[in-house]
Amino acid sequence: MRTKLIVEFARLDPEALMPTQGSPQAAGWDLYALDEIVIKRNISSLIRTGLAVAIPEGWEGQLRCRSSLGKKGMIMPNGIGTIDSDYRGELMVLATWIGQGEEFVVNKGERIAQLLFSPVPLVEFREKTYDELSSTERGSGGFGSSGRF
Repeated sequence: MRTKLIVEFARLDPEALMPTQGSPQAAGWDLYALDEIVIKRNISSLIRTGLAVAIPEGWEGQLRCRSSLGKKGMIMPNGIGTIDSDYRGELMVLATWIGQGEEFVVNKGERIAQLLFSPVPLVEFREKTYDELSSTERGSGGFGSSGRF
């Protein structure tokens, strides 16, 4: 059974488009560019959505690049953007163009990112010595080590 999460939002600009789902079972909510913007090659730019959200406490929002834009060469240089539940500013998408050509035009009203929601557990850190940490088969094997077993 799915958890119903109510996320309040406000249009900071009357032309801002409300988030939409591509299908009833889509994990992410599509966000739309408020303005046309030219993204120069290898330079990060902020794309406005014109929206602010109130994510409930105990949850976070994750901004992810749409796969169709990633296929063309637009990436989010930070991978996934985190929106904390206490943030009330405008949702902005950080984008960099690495595709063919010197620039990429994002059209006004174009779907530019997806907003997903994830629970945030209460975490308590307890300090131990290294020898007191539980052992695992992998141990301290680093990058690529899990593929060797």
